[in-house]
Formats: sequence, structure tokens, C-alpha cells
Amino acid sequence: KKKTVSFSSMPNDRKINSTAACISLMLEGCELKKVRSNSRMYSRFFVLDADMRSVRWEPSKKDSEKAKIEIKSVKEVRVGKKTPVLRSNGLSDQFPDECAFSIIYGDNYESLDLVASSADVVSAWVMGLRYLVSYGKHSPEAPGAGHPSLRTSWISSVFDLADLEKSGRIPVSRAVQLIKALNPGMKTSTIELKFKELQKASERPGAEVACELFVEAYCELCTRPEIFFLLVQFSSNKEYLGVKDLLMFLEVEQGMEGVTEEKCLEIVSKYEPSKEGREKGYLAIDGFTRYLLSADCSIFDPQHRKVCQDMAQPLSHYYISSAHSACLLEDNFWGRSDISGYISALGLGCRSIELVLWDGPEGEPVVYTSPSAASCVPFRAVVGLIDQHAFAASAYPLILCLVVRCSAPQQRLAAQCLRKTLGEKLYLEPPNPVASYLPSPEQLKGRILIKGKKLPPSCEDSEGEVSDEEEGWELARRLGQEDREAPEGGGPRRVRLSRELSELVSLCQAVPFQDFESSRRGQRYWEMCSFSEVEAGRFANECPAELVSYNKRFLSRIYPSPMRIDASNMNPQDFWKCGCQMVAMNYQTPGLMMDLNAGWFRQNGACGYVLRPAIMREEVSYFSANAKDSLPGVPAQLLHLKVISGQNLPKPKGSGAKGEVVEPYVCAEIHGIPADCAEHRTKTALQSGDNPIFDESLEFQINLPELAVLRFVVLDDDYIGDEFIAQYTIPFECLQPGYRHVPLQSLAGEPLPHATLFVHVAITDRRGGGKGHRRGLAGRRGRRVREYTSTKATGIKAIDEVFRTATQPLREATDLRENVQNALVSFKELCGLTPAANMKQCILTVSTWLLHSDSTPSVTLNLAEQYPPMEAQGPIPDLLRKVLTAYETMIQTSRTLIESADAVYGKLIQAQQAGMDFHKELHRIETKEGLRGRKLQKALESFAWNITVLKGQADLLKHAKAEALDNLWQIHNAGQSCGIGRNGSASPEPSRLRTPLEPIPE
Repeated sequence: KKKTVSFSSMPNDRKINSTAACISLMLEGCELKKVRSNSRMYSRFFVLDADMRSVRWEPSKKDSEKAKIEIKSVKEVRVGKKTPVLRSNGLSDQFPDECAFSIIYGDNYESLDLVASSADVVSAWVMGLRYLVSYGKHSPEAPGAGHPSLRTSWISSVFDLADLEKSGRIPVSRAVQLIKALNPGMKTSTIELKFKELQKASERPGAEVACELFVEAYCELCTRPEIFFLLVQFSSNKEYLGVKDLLMFLEVEQGMEGVTEEKCLEIVSKYEPSKEGREKGYLAIDGFTRYLLSADCSIFDPQHRKVCQDMAQPLSHYYISSAHSACLLEDNFWGRSDISGYISALGLGCRSIELVLWDGPEGEPVVYTSPSAASCVPFRAVVGLIDQHAFAASAYPLILCLVVRCSAPQQRLAAQCLRKTLGEKLYLEPPNPVASYLPSPEQLKGRILIKGKKLPPSCEDSEGEVSDEEEGWELARRLGQEDREAPEGGGPRRVRLSRELSELVSLCQAVPFQDFESSRRGQRYWEMCSFSEVEAGRFANECPAELVSYNKRFLSRIYPSPMRIDASNMNPQDFWKCGCQMVAMNYQTPGLMMDLNAGWFRQNGACGYVLRPAIMREEVSYFSANAKDSLPGVPAQLLHLKVISGQNLPKPKGSGAKGEVVEPYVCAEIHGIPADCAEHRTKTALQSGDNPIFDESLEFQINLPELAVLRFVVLDDDYIGDEFIAQYTIPFECLQPGYRHVPLQSLAGEPLPHATLFVHVAITDRRGGGKGHRRGLAGRRGRRVREYTSTKATGIKAIDEVFRTATQPLREATDLRENVQNALVSFKELCGLTPAANMKQCILTVSTWLLHSDSTPSVTLNLAEQYPPMEAQGPIPDLLRKVLTAYETMIQTSRTLIESADAVYGKLIQAQQAGMDFHKELHRIETKEGLRGRKLQKALESFAWNITVLKGQADLLKHAKAEALDNLWQIHNAGQSCGIGRNGSASPEPSRLRTPLEPIPE
């Protein structure tokens, strides 16, 4: 592999851990590339004047008084390619986004566009400039001068507590333990080395350290520059966040709604270590770091930690966490059966367990996957264990899949054992013949269902013959244990089944699968089929739409191929995308596939049930699991992921032969429908120790968010043996926007203490980190032709006439949405923000320009109006005029959308409902029209497509209106908080603004 690096260390390996250090670097000066409007770049030496009032550069053709920018004239400092010059095509690939920054200055809002050698040099200049711009206005004391900072005072007080002898010095060993206690995860050797370095530099070697040296060591070891830069970006004060700063960070960057000052004070009192900070409501760098690392700021949305989905849908509408060989701890053949495997699977929320019953040596049935296993488990013991642990992790129904390989007398004993041990938990009520769907998980709470074969109603004996399932026989065949009574001529294998065991089966009766047409006509909702991985894979590839349709009413269970003798796992996504509910996994085998399964089932309180996407549940809907592009009516979302840094990364397990150095890189993978599957990696962080900086942006388009899973994998580029370091898997729907830490896990899914990735997440159509839109990210390459979604002809005149009435409303809905999206992106770009920014960030940016101007142009937001105009009094610079024009366009397109949406929505719903009126009569009409074969299939597909498109486009319009109202609310909110709003008392209530349209019935 070619090794590349995205982050070079500061000059002389300097670590920036304070504003003073940034300004010190600027006073020394460094080389930056100056970018001109013709896209040419010139290397210049940039330096901050000693009086800290101007930034100069040389050489320059201008005289020295002109080759400078006064700090007081700076309006804004932007990070990344955020100006027209840096966004121009000629430069887009010459340097990474994180190495560029721009200084917007002067009354005409000119831009000085610069490129640095690395992201950390950019961070130092940006932080230093923002600090000077802020304090040019507030005239604070010089950096580092005056009384000791909040942080220094706190660290000194910690030292004083540890100075038991009150001698002003403490042993190095105690100092090391103290820093380790304050920063769990840091290596002892790293701390000891830092003390040796500082003692040598100050020429004070010895077994003790003074307070001053302890403070210096702590600040150098425990300051994470990337978090410090973030703090300064939001701090209106020196080196801490006040309550208003924290509130702004939480609302604007983290996407939190309804944040109050009281909530911010709670955070300060919980995470700020210094007493003074807690009393004054200040969050300094250590408290801010602790907060960002805490569970309160997790990347995993806390709403999903408890059951948060509708649990009243039919059982067939859920994915169900299923185990294949839960009792085996090793592989299928030589594994030993062990009872703890069941406890482990049930503890992880597994809701379907397979039990293969064999004749036991002592007249009682036993359980193991193959007769060759080294030991066996009595069936009685397994049932006792299930009774104990069935509902420890989830209250929702548990399905026991019985595969019977024992004689009828032992089957009777097994049935008696199940009845006696499980008692009331056992669900024995016969299916309701009038119903069309299975009961819901909510209705079946606390119950255990038996999945298995059932004797036909015609059989009145105590036992009878039933067709057997293929599952399990391949294994027996390989071990010389296959049934010697296999029928001649290769027909379906028959087995004897006792009535007692048959009577335990109610809602999950196992039947053999014939074909989809037979199932559509004759299968009853309580009957279910099991498919081998190979057979299900063939259906998924050859007829995915039919498999999706089949799974709307019936449960299907997919079991691993018998060729997987090492107990490896199939990819569950291959079958989830077709709606298969129960994909049986070998829980004992860690790796990618088990990560996907474990991550996926975390999203609904880890209860073992996840509601399938609506497009897979609705009776009439068009969904192709193998779609290579966006789906009709499902809004594609963009995931903007910035991988910033890693913390306390362990060495790969198999890397005993190499030294302490890990050279990590991060792979971000999206798993979902084929159109979404993608993988991007960061560059390798060379010689970075345990805390590498990556600072790299990745982007993914997600076409079916409800089925997408994001997996982070950290790998070692310089490995000997094993390259795997850590992983974390999270459903896309559970991602929280903003700055987040990813809690890394081992290959087996166990948490790695203190090992994290620090990332920034922004998702389209989400608040915080924003609402990016595709047009804004691809639009620079040239305007695309607008694409309109349309209905398809079914070939049935009466039906086509109904759908034709929707042609115009569909165009209107698309125009309304896209006009607003395009206007939003233009406004954001002129504000110097990415399409992933939110409206509050835009208004705050404009207000910042106005506040940093001496000759303040009078621009205000008139908040007395529902659609607040941005008004200018007197002449304003060209850039501001463009911003005002873009804002006006955005407000007008939003107003048109809000006022027109209901009428267009009504027309779409009317057409959809008129189409649905034909649904019940569809088969009669098909016969009358003489449609059959391919023509019939095409007509059914087109009908489902049209219904899906109409519902989907109506949904999109509903969401667009809600988003436009939300933007208005953000404008009012930001206008009041930043001081450019007037007549603010008329600010609309968010609840009034966000009145949703009526939900569309499924």
C-alpha cells in the first residue's frame, strides 16, 4: 500500500495548547501560499506585527504599508474552501480543504485566500486571528498576562491536595498517578517521559516535581488542540465557554433543540472540574473535553437507547434478531456445546433461537448442532435456562425454532418439559382465522412462540408423518449420521412427529416453500418458510421485488449454508434489503457480519425487534432491493463525515513483533442497499503515537437511510500479522450531528476502555451540522437539468387516466422543493458556509460581519413579519448586497412553498387515494383486460410504482414545508439572539410554525 499522510507536525514539533501559543507562532511567522483571483498561488512569508495590530507578508510589489491587513478591519476568518476563489475549478484538487483558510476584511469585504502546509498551521492562524479580532474590540490583557487562568488555578489546587507534606514538591511517581487519574487511558510511560523532558529542559532533574512544572506537564499532555480550537471558535471570552457560548454551540453545532441556560449550567456543574468555573458558569478546556467525551455527547442518539419504534405493527413488519448455533462456542463441527452461549445470545437481545433435538443416551432429548460435538446439553437444562433469561434483555416475544431429530417418545418428553417449565409464557392460542396478519410484538409481550412442524388436521393418531426441513441434514450427512430411511427417488424426506409437540406450534407453523405464486394464493399468515442462504440469495438476485412482497405478510427465516463449516456468517444486509425478518447468525463468530447484526439491533432499545422501512411494509409499494440509484419518494441524504482524531488507540493484537508505534488509518463503510454500499479511508497518520490526527472529510450519499449502517474500522498500515485495531458500527438513523466521540470496540464487540475517534457528523435534512443538499455539492460543475418524477402507464385505461391527473402536481411539488433548495445553497455559499450549515449559522455569520465593522452598515431583520425581510439602510458593500439578494430569493421561494404546499399535497393525495380505490378490484380488471404473463407483471409493477411515487412525493413536500417553517423559526431565533433583529416581540412560536400536514395513511 502507498502510505500518505494528512497531518504534519507543527514547526519544531510544537504542540499548540493555548491561544498564547498560537499568537507566538504568528509573531514568529511562517510561509503560506497566497491565492490570487486568477487561481495562481505564490509563496509568501506571513507574520504578525509585534504590536499585534496587523498581519504583513513579504516579498510584495506593494510598499510595506500596503502589504498588510489591520486586525481591526477583519470581518471574519473562514476555514476551508469557502470563497469563490478557493472554490474555483482550477484549484479544487491542488490541496485539501483543511489546508485552506480565508481572511475577509475591509469595508468591501475583500478576501485574502491562503493555503498552509498542514491543517494544524491553519488551526493556529485561525484561532490566533479570531482571538485578536475578538479582543481588538474588547481590549483584554495580553495573552498569558495578568492573573492565573481558571485552568492554571485548578491544576495548582489539585497539586496542593497531592502535596501532603506541604513542601511545594511531590514525588514524580505521585505526579504521574495524578495525571493518569485525571486522564484515564493515558499511558504511564508517556507521562514519565514528559516529566523527564521538562526536568531536563529546566535543568532540575530529580525524584520530585514543583507545582509550576506539574502545571506545564499537565497542559502539554492533556490539551487536545482540536478541542481547544473548537472552544476558542465559540468562546466570546478568553479560554472558556460562558453559558451563552455553550448554548450557541449546542444549538448551532450539535443540533440540540430547546436548550436553556439552566441546561447549560447543569452541564457546567457536571463536567467543569474547577470550583471557580462551576460557580461562575464557565466551561474551560478540561470541562469541555470531559463533556465531549461523555455519554451526554455520544454519537449514538439517546432516544434509540430505549424502545422508540411503533411496536403495534404485525410481527412480519419487523426484523428479528436471530441466532443459528447459539449453543456452540467454537465452529460447527468441532465446537463444544456449552450452555453459556444461550445466556450470551439472550443477553444481547436475541429473539429467535434454534434448538436441534437429538435422541439422548439416557432416554431424554439433548441439544447440539451435530452429533459429533464433544459434549451435549440436556434439553431440560436448556429450557430451564431459557425460562430464566428469556426476557432479561427484552420483553418482546421469543421464538424457539425447533428442528426435530429425535424419536417420537423423546419428542413427548420435550413437549412435557416445555409446558411444565415455561408454563404461562408459552403461547398456545390458535391463530385467528379472520385476521390477515400476525399479532404485534406489543400483543405478544412476555410470550414464547414455538416454530416447528404441525400434524395435518386429518391426522388423529398420537403421532404422524410430516415433511422434514433440509436444515441440519447436510451436517448429519457429512458426519455419517444421515437418516437411513431417506425416500427412494429423492422426494421430500419424511419424519415422525408426536401430537404433543405438534400442539405447541401456533403462530409459527413451518411449511415447505413452493413458489411465490402458490404462497400468494394459498399460504396462511401464521405459516412460515425457512430458506437456506443459497436459495434466499438466488431469490434476492433474480426476483427481489417478489421476495419483498412475500415478506410483507409472512415471516421468513434464512439459515447459513451448511458449507460454512467454520461457523462463519453470511451478510445479513443481503437479506434485510429484501425484507427477510429472521437472518440466523452464528453469534459465537466475531467479525464484520456480526458487527453489522449487533449494530443494527441497537437502534430500538436493543429489544431484538427493528421496524422495517415503510416502503417494505405498505401493501402497495414499489421497491427494488437491487436499485442502483435513489428510490421513488425516498429523499436521498448526504452524510458529511469529518474524521478528526483518534484517542488511546491500542496496538493490533497480532503485532507482538513490532515496536510501540502504530500507524493508523480509518475506513468508514456504509452497508445497505447496493446503491448505498461504499467505503472511504483517511490517509495514514504516520509516527503519531496513540493519539493520531486525521482531519479528513469523507462524504456518502444514502438513498435508503432506514436500511443503512455506518461502520468505522481503525486499521494499522504498518502491521506485522494483524492490522485490525478497533471498530464501531451504528445504524444511520441513530447518528447524532455535530462534534462527537465514537466509542471504539474490539473485534468481538467488547468496549475498548478510553479508545475513541473524534468526528464531526453533518447529515442532510437534519438540524445541527445542517441540511446539505445535493445540488450545492455537485452544482459547481455546471447546472444540472431538473429531473421530474413521473407516473408509469399500466396499460389499463381507467387507471392510467386517474394517475395522469397527478402529472402537473408532481411537477409543481418538485419545483417548489428544488427552488427552495437552490436558493438555500446560494445563500449559504455567499455566507461562506457549506451546504451542510443551518439557517441559524447563516444569520449569526452575517451578524458577525456587521458587528466587526467600524462603519457599521445598517442591516436589520424585521421580525414583526412572519417572513422577515433583511433590510439595508444606506449604501452597503457589494458582497453584502449579494447576500441580501440571495436571502430575499430564499425567503420568497420559502413563502411560495409554505403557501402552496397544502393545495399541491391535496392533489397528490387525491390521486393516490383514487388509485388505491382500484387496488381491491385490480385482479378483476386484469382478467377483464386480458392481461397475463409479462404484461400482467408490468402492469402490477407500474401500479405499485405510481402509488409509491405519489405517496413519496407528497411526503417529501410535507417535510419540505416543515423544514421551511423551521428555517423561519431559526431566523427569528437567531435574529433576536445576535442583535440584528428588530420588533422581535412578534417572533413566532416554533410549535405554531411547525404545524405538520396530516400524515399519509399506509
